[in-house]
Amino acid sequence: MTVTLDNTLFALADPVRREILSQLTRHPARVTDIAKPFNISLNSVSKHIKVLERAGLVTRKLKGREHILSVNPAPLFDATEWMQSQTQIWQARLSTLEKILDEETKNNG
Repeated sequence: MTVTLDNTLFALADPVRREILSQLTRHPARVTDIAKPFNISLNSVSKHIKVLERAGLVTRKLKGREHILSVNPAPLFDATEWMQSQTQIWQARLSTLEKILDEETKNNG
């Protein structure tokens, strides 16, 4: 399965999924433990977990009948790298625009 930036960003777009990731950064947990704080069905939480798994953000290990989930931060690093590259591009463009506007102000002022 190829994990894409689109999958990562889609998974992070939902506040429930972000909270699930937040819980899992503290420690691995069973699906039922993850579901406890939410006011939604276990089935809904499971669907959110599937989205996180498809994005590669969560891994699942079976211990007997229990499903233990943990965070895989690699897709977050990829998303962060992309966002930083975009930030650098836009900072450079805005800096150039600022210089142009300063020159215009000096020439017209």
